Amino acid sequence: MAEEHVEDNPGEEGPVPVLRWDLGLFEQIVRSFRFPPEWDARYPAQNQTAADAPPGYITLYEDFFLQGNFRLPATNFMGNILHFYNFHISQMSPPGMVRVRHFEFLYRAHGIEPTVEKFRCKTQLILPNLIT
Repeated sequence: MAEEHVEDNPGEEGPVPVLRWDLGLFEQIVRSFRFPPEWDARYPAQNQTAADAPPGYITLYEDFFLQGNFRLPATNFMGNILHFYNFHISQMSPPGMVRVRHFEFLYRAHGIEPTVEKFRCKTQLILPNLIT
């Protein structure tokens, strides 16, 4: 759940870059977004990548919360979008999160229930722009 910062370590190559995590920001997000203790949010160990989440866990980036306005638990609309496009929340890019949340906010602000069908009619979606 931390912002992605690629470390300057040209000697290490791999499919996923090693990330530099910010424990203070992680704790602030957990506290300010009121993650219940039973969610057991975990700060990654040094030199872990986003792909190193333990079984049963997912990696979420700070941008989801701070820039994408993502909240947990996710709304039914978000779940329906993920299900329809057949991808996991951890595959969604922060700009994609902004696009989906913005659509949802606009519809809810006007008293209209957002649906996948309305999203598909009103949004030109290019999947590489929505997922990472």
